[in-house]
Amino acid sequence: MPANAALRDYLKTRRSVGIGFLKDPGPTPDELDEILAIGTRVPDHGKMVPWRLVVFEGEARIRAGEKLAAIQKARNPALDDASLEIERRQFLPAPVTIGVILSPKPNTKSPEIEQLLSAGNVCFNLSHAAFALGFAASWTNRWYGFDTEAQQTLGARGGERFIGFVHIGTAVVVPEDRERPALTSVVSRWQG
Repeated sequence: MPANAALRDYLKTRRSVGIGFLKDPGPTPDELDEILAIGTRVPDHGKMVPWRLVVFEGEARIRAGEKLAAIQKARNPALDDASLEIERRQFLPAPVTIGVILSPKPNTKSPEIEQLLSAGNVCFNLSHAAFALGFAASWTNRWYGFDTEAQQTLGARGGERFIGFVHIGTAVVVPEDRERPALTSVVSRWQG
């Protein structure tokens, strides 16, 4: 396979854009389908397809936020309006959010950790696909990705769990690069 300088340069400069800096326009339906198709081209030992995707777009983003606010209000009736508004805006302002669900399948040759890694690769590939189509993305997971009631409300079924939410839109800022670890601090060579 020949070297791909453009891909190399992209990977050397890839940077997430925070959800608060993702605005309209978002991907068209055809672009979103392409992002989803690219996003699901990941390693999958045993062809288990141990993941599912839930797309939050349009008015559904607002309804999802209302459900999250209702869960929090039921648990803590003293929550103030500002705190509830934060919950209502969990899927805003990004035009599209894709929830990635780990949906593990029993298989002795592909333990759940491999299936989890496959689902994690979907999150990262969705981000790469968004950037490849000229958008920006942010892979997050917040309280609702770890909370059973919230997960079920957002589409997880029994035995499943969200492992990430990929927010996609047009960046309104150019993110500054952050310091990366020195390779000497994170890489060792096994000597036997």
